This record gives sequence, C-alpha cells and structure tokens, in this order.
Amino acid sequence: MPYAIEIDLHGHTSESARKLLTDTMKKLPKNIREINVIHGYRGGTALQSTVRNFKHPKIERKIIGLNHGSTIFLIKTEP
Repeated sequence: MPYAIEIDLHGHTSESARKLLTDTMKKLPKNIREINVIHGYRGGTALQSTVRNFKHPKIERKIIGLNHGSTIFLIKTEP
C-alpha cells in the first residue's frame, strides 16, 4: 500500500482546490502519511496561498521545500 499520495491542483480555482483538499482529507486511507500538493507558483500565488493556509485536523504540519510549486502535508498518525 502507498505511504504517500500526490494531488495536482493545476487548472483549479482556489475554491475548487479547497473543496478537493477537503474531500481528499475526508476520504484519506489510514495508511497515508504524506500528501504532496502540487500548486505551482509561476502563474500566480492564489493556489499556493490556498494550500499553505489550508487547515484540517488530520494535518500534523506542512513542509515547504525548495520547490516553491509544491507543499507537503504530513498526516497525523492515529493512536
């Protein structure tokens, strides 16, 4: 089973991206520990801001790496 998944938000609006992230978090399998969210940054920062400001109880923390076009969500492990 996979440990991580990837979500590509290219072509989404901020509103549709937020809905996709919320729906993904609701249906997230228990074995997933990372979500790599690709939002891009050269065409503007609206999606980047949406992703980096997105909050959900399952997210332990976010990693903003050297690639400015993606953000990694680390998912909390359930006891």
